[in-house]
Amino acid sequence: MRARSSALTKGLVLAAGLTLVLGACSGGGGGSSPGNGHAGLTSCAEQGQANTCNSGPTKAGGTFTYVLEKNIQQWNVQDTNGNTFENGEALQVVLPSVFVPQPDFTVKLNTDLVSSVSQTSTSPQTLVYKINPKASWNDGTPITADDFVYYWRTNNGKDCPPPPASDSTQTKGCLPQSTAGYDRVKSVTGSDGGRTVTVVMAKPYSDWKSLFGAGYPLYPAHVAEKLSGAKQGDAAHMTAAQLTQGWQYFQKTPPSKYPTAGPYKMQSWVDNDHATYVPDPRWRGAHKATLQRLIFKVITDATQEPIALRNNEVQGIYPQPEVDLVNQVKSIPNVTYTIGNGLTWEHFDLNLHNPVLGKYAALRRSMFTAISIKDIVAKTVGQFDPEVKQLGNHNFVPGQAGYKDLVTPTGQGSGDLTKAKKYLTDAKFTGVGSALRTPDGKAVGPFNCRYTTGNQIRQSECQILQSDLANLGIKVTIKPIGAADLGTVLTGHQYDIIVFAWVAAPFPTSGAQQNWVTGGGGNYGGYSNKKVDALVAQAVGETDPAKAAQLLDQADQIMVDDAYVLPLYQKPTFLAVQTRFVNMRNNSTNVGPAYNTGEWGLKK
Repeated sequence: MRARSSALTKGLVLAAGLTLVLGACSGGGGGSSPGNGHAGLTSCAEQGQANTCNSGPTKAGGTFTYVLEKNIQQWNVQDTNGNTFENGEALQVVLPSVFVPQPDFTVKLNTDLVSSVSQTSTSPQTLVYKINPKASWNDGTPITADDFVYYWRTNNGKDCPPPPASDSTQTKGCLPQSTAGYDRVKSVTGSDGGRTVTVVMAKPYSDWKSLFGAGYPLYPAHVAEKLSGAKQGDAAHMTAAQLTQGWQYFQKTPPSKYPTAGPYKMQSWVDNDHATYVPDPRWRGAHKATLQRLIFKVITDATQEPIALRNNEVQGIYPQPEVDLVNQVKSIPNVTYTIGNGLTWEHFDLNLHNPVLGKYAALRRSMFTAISIKDIVAKTVGQFDPEVKQLGNHNFVPGQAGYKDLVTPTGQGSGDLTKAKKYLTDAKFTGVGSALRTPDGKAVGPFNCRYTTGNQIRQSECQILQSDLANLGIKVTIKPIGAADLGTVLTGHQYDIIVFAWVAAPFPTSGAQQNWVTGGGGNYGGYSNKKVDALVAQAVGETDPAKAAQLLDQADQIMVDDAYVLPLYQKPTFLAVQTRFVNMRNNSTNVGPAYNTGEWGLKK
């Protein structure tokens, strides 16, 4: 999963055979008629229209400026610290993936990269990728099995081991956001001149369609080989130091500086301001870019986005919706918009590295029970989306076959102060309701609640939490996080309580491995339970999707009892674009609306 403005990966929907009903709940046209049979984004709310709404033929020309809400501080989206939503959007314009998550949460094969992918054996599990004969980097280097080998070896956690804790700059190893799946690969080999890739798994992997893509695209192996002194085309024999050199290069270098493979190429990047893309004349894919220019503009203050849209400074925005913002957009002429719910979910996380929070499960259960999610929803997202309800699961959202509400029956999120206090008194805490102390007399708190600055909804959520926990005798201070510092705060454990959202891909078991397993790349709070580890590992290797979902729910039940993360609600997403452009759609997965930028254009 990918934290929105730094989020994660979730379980398989398509590959696991699960079904999910898109929760697009409303939309509008900014007071203008779409006309010409073009329903704009309004039609995205209709069942079955998620992947095709706002469609239309395009004509050449035009500039489309799309807003990124955070600056991009490093460019390796496969790295834990580069795993940001904005980074993922900016890179997928120019770097290729095997499967691409779609707005309806299925995944689609990228036939510009691979002509076919098939599972040819289940014992051992064997995957065969046939690379499109036209697929190449824009310096003319063919995309081959070598690029897949490089990807695997930098992400398996073994060939390029994580840097030691003392290496804060990560110059001595790779730190992938997740090793899920890659740690189960036995071999990656090429044949047919490198155009056929055969992957043999050492252990079965249910979410195999998440490999080599799903929001984490390929980087050019030959670039890493050349700069590190390795033999070109021989990623299989790169040393750990050479792999690290490549990893570091892609962290520091925008894709305007190395060969890419997309309908656009990045022409320039101005730090903390904008990226400019232009059509790549060397692109051999099925769809040619028709926009004259595509710009991703950094605007970190969400309140400025409707203003920029009204003034035609930008033509598309994807902010986290708030009441005032939505109302402003509704009044802008010739703008179409949609609100949807999907794989993005808001949550409070506790930092178990804090010795008091880490030691006392009864304290954590009490805190989560004292929090009223109903109150949070009513005072935030419920004001513009009455359909928002408490989320009851850490791995699935309503509509997915694996979804069970495991949280609500426990009372967590209910605001039941009597029950919350009983947890504490039963566990021999003192000062309940006034100045809480642990059974051995240590003060509980004060704790900080952290949220990304400028996000009024999350500020309100921290304020409500502050009030709820005061009833238990716990003092909470509210401390905003700088616009680009969420990743640093998470990986550095610089919080007691934090609220943010995961932006998930449609792969639940790999997401669970990343977030909940001991030492997982997204397990920032330091959660560890051997039973959960075992159940998730079993789910990851389970090829029957129904059984995999059952195993994840068993693990989830334990996690709920451990009270590490409190799910709040499926987060509404909000896309607004000018009606003179087509083929932009809401995609509430980790890839966002930029999943199909090659199709964006002026309406013909």
